[in-house]
Amino acid sequence: MDVTVVYESLFGNTRDIAEAIAAGIRQADPAARVTVLRVAEAGPGQVAEAGFLVVGGPTHIMRMSSGRTRQMGLQGNGKSGKDRRRAEPEPGAAGPGVREWLAALPLARPGAGAAAFDTHLRYPLAGGAARPIARQLRRHGYRVTAKATGFLVDDAEGPLHEGERERARAWGATLAAQLAAPTHR
Repeated sequence: MDVTVVYESLFGNTRDIAEAIAAGIRQADPAARVTVLRVAEAGPGQVAEAGFLVVGGPTHIMRMSSGRTRQMGLQGNGKSGKDRRRAEPEPGAAGPGVREWLAALPLARPGAGAAAFDTHLRYPLAGGAARPIARQLRRHGYRVTAKATGFLVDDAEGPLHEGERERARAWGATLAAQLAAPTHR
């Protein structure tokens, strides 16, 4: 099984989740070939080779990030003084983001599967990017085989909420089990 995990991350939280998902897939299926790429690294060639695509990004203002919301995040969410950004941005945090990447994503090859995830604040009205990501994957011909899933962060810059890495690893293992089922071959 060839799986590509593509993510956008400003401060490393979504990257940590992407890597945990990949670890869960590898743990459940040691023969799986799993590649983890930032959106800027994920060209059409890498994506075309994947039998299964997992895509994730941070939630900004209740949805997928945009160039404007990434800049706001990198500038400290409009906070001032001692409340300004504390975390160092990830390489490539300024963009492109998952929204732009999905807009340029080629149509899926027949039978290609996918799943979507996000990171978001743990407040009831925080919104999420995973469902819009899943919707875009479907529009590009991917068969989304898992419920869009969100992972919690305690603040805009992190850290991940306690237990979320483990939950992401378990979700990755569940994806691997679904892929191994006869209906997905």
